[in-house]
Amino acid sequence: MMSSSPGSPAPPPGRLVHYFVTCGTDADSGLEPDELAVLYQWLEADRHGRGQDTENKVSGENFDQSPLKRTFKSKVLAHYPQNVDWNPFDQDAVNMLCMPKGLSFRTQSDNRDPEFHSFIITREDGSRTYGFVLTFFEEVTSKQICTAMQTLYQMHNAEQSGSVYASSSCSMDSLASSVDEVDDSSLAKRYNSYDVTRDTLYVSKCICLITPLPFMQSCKKFLTQLYKAVTSRQPPPLPLESYIHNILYEVPLPPPGRSLKFYGVYESIICQRPGPNEVPLLDYPLRETLELLGLENLVQLFTCVLLEMQILLYSQDYQRLMTVAEGITSLLFPFQWQHVYVPILPASLLHFLDAPVPYLMGLQSKEGADRSKLELPQEANLCFVDIDNHFIELPEEFPQFPNKLEFIQEISEVLLQYGIPPEGNLHCSESATKLKSLVLDDLVNDKKNGNLSANNINMYELLKGNETIARLQALTKRTRIAVDKLNLCPPLTDEEMEQKTQCAENERKDYKLNVQIREVFANRFTQMFANYEAFVIQSAHDMESWLTNREQMQNFDKASFLSDQPEPYLPFLSRFIETQMFATFIDNKIMSLWDEKEPLLRVFDSRIQKMRLYNGRAPVLPSSNYQKCTTLKDAAQSIEQRLLKIDHTAIHPHLLDMKIGQGKYQRGFFPKLQSDVLMTGPSNNNRWVSRSATAQRRKDKLRQHSEHLGLDNDLREKYMQEARSLGKSVRQPKLSDLSPAVIAQTNSKFVEGLLKECRMKTKRMLVEKMGHEAWNWGHG
Repeated sequence: MMSSSPGSPAPPPGRLVHYFVTCGTDADSGLEPDELAVLYQWLEADRHGRGQDTENKVSGENFDQSPLKRTFKSKVLAHYPQNVDWNPFDQDAVNMLCMPKGLSFRTQSDNRDPEFHSFIITREDGSRTYGFVLTFFEEVTSKQICTAMQTLYQMHNAEQSGSVYASSSCSMDSLASSVDEVDDSSLAKRYNSYDVTRDTLYVSKCICLITPLPFMQSCKKFLTQLYKAVTSRQPPPLPLESYIHNILYEVPLPPPGRSLKFYGVYESIICQRPGPNEVPLLDYPLRETLELLGLENLVQLFTCVLLEMQILLYSQDYQRLMTVAEGITSLLFPFQWQHVYVPILPASLLHFLDAPVPYLMGLQSKEGADRSKLELPQEANLCFVDIDNHFIELPEEFPQFPNKLEFIQEISEVLLQYGIPPEGNLHCSESATKLKSLVLDDLVNDKKNGNLSANNINMYELLKGNETIARLQALTKRTRIAVDKLNLCPPLTDEEMEQKTQCAENERKDYKLNVQIREVFANRFTQMFANYEAFVIQSAHDMESWLTNREQMQNFDKASFLSDQPEPYLPFLSRFIETQMFATFIDNKIMSLWDEKEPLLRVFDSRIQKMRLYNGRAPVLPSSNYQKCTTLKDAAQSIEQRLLKIDHTAIHPHLLDMKIGQGKYQRGFFPKLQSDVLMTGPSNNNRWVSRSATAQRRKDKLRQHSEHLGLDNDLREKYMQEARSLGKSVRQPKLSDLSPAVIAQTNSKFVEGLLKECRMKTKRMLVEKMGHEAWNWGHG
């Protein structure tokens, strides 16, 4: 999970979701202690001089701790599909990050509210995969596990009783007799024991989506609707397999600059993706990060990240760790974090904190834990962020970000437009999170792609074409039983409608706030590094020689750059230009001479060019005068347009070819899904996955056009003369316009290109005539 070059090219475009995963307990294997986590606890106890029994350490048992609070091994119960070529399934990593604490047990008296969190996996090539997890509790139906839990409690109570009597200097004989005489009911009351005859046992289980891009809001809504379907009094309109199959194989990844609507169990879900000239996708709300930290702390943390210090985020909530980590790294544009990036650090990997390298990691705090007892190495260079307590500890000799006061003032003005206090607000974040758990309601029937209406679906039409239940259709005809329309969406009350409208409005505000805050940060780098190209040293003539001698070459004239900067900037800039993220940025600039520009670099350079055009092409002179961002309005309008005018609607979920009896609904239990219908996509293949072929055809057309432009002037003149003599005014040559004499002078490549172009135009006319949307979507 270490990143050497984050932001590497994403996998081939295709599906919005690559995997659906379920994790939990395996009833066949029973309760297994999580040895890695227990071993870490033993090492920590030994480190503090509190020795534990070696045998317990090896066996993974810890009789001092209440069984309901112990760590048990979780397992990936199922994942669909089996494997994706460009994103292989990492079972160990997914299991560890879906359930970082392992299995959790509860009784009917404990809180069992579902919890959402996300995680990130960084592959060896630096590319990232995102996971979105909803964890909930199911009743344990295995008698074996219930009996094992009661046995663990009996052993735990005996251990605790033994400790009490031993502290009173009782002999071993009197201890044994005393334990036999202890009243079971008093022990249960004193140690909160689990009684299999009295208590209901629940165990944690999670459902997870693995995606190539961080569409956090959309995935959270989809998983929430799945959970709602499992716990609802009424079974879902379709088997859960239908919705999971739909999001796995029939919901495409929206192209850059486009928005997409797809459907969950009950309601539609909208996601959007920034255009190629905008800042990259961020679906984690910066509003929550600002509310949790406050603006002053956010800027200080941002400065520590830029200077590549050791950053440790600390919170009881996994999702808060991810929200702050993703939010702060998104503000680095056009630079990227180059070192260890583990927003959620499992307990078994806590030794990573000893690494003497820059890192950005998140550590879950235990309830009631004392910060003073948390021993951390290398504290002189550590930025410790206690998210839950609105507190940050800065490293020693910490330089301030240039124009910090004016910078904070500009961000504050943006925040106040959205009603967010710059000083932060812990309670506001929690209430806002509850409000956003309501799913966006947008069920306008646009009738694209031949989709079924979302409001009323005729049952016969829904079943039509499904061979396995054709007998049911025939039976309804013979018995003359009318099949009424199925109302998937019960009517909403006025209060529910108002809440959903407010939720949609808040979501739009979050997207707009995200992009405007990031524009302010990006503008600071555009102003500070407007002339960076003048100091880039390009000493190699080709990429091979540059790569061979990279370590010995000086790629940036640091001394001249610093001498050209305002003096107040020097304490920060002198350290920043020595970082790995700045060195990588300059390396990407040099490599763009021979290769395609890295996406962030391309966007950044285009912004510098626009600024120069605005200044009349005059060089931008370094100045300590603060210049505000001028692109806030345009950035917000782009977001607004994508969310209000949906570019594409995916196919609705539909019945699959399942056997009768499959997909059985049992309230409160997430079913064992039918793998035979989820392992592969539709038999006719998803047409959106083949967009790469469309892109290739577009490249071929451009090549043909360039070949046409390369024709000699004599041939062009002959063609135009003949076209005029025929009384035709044409810009592009057509075979019907060319005489055999002209064709004879045309090389075979040109003729072949014209034939292909004619076929492409004919196909396009037919597609447009049919009113098919696929052409526009594939060529957008």
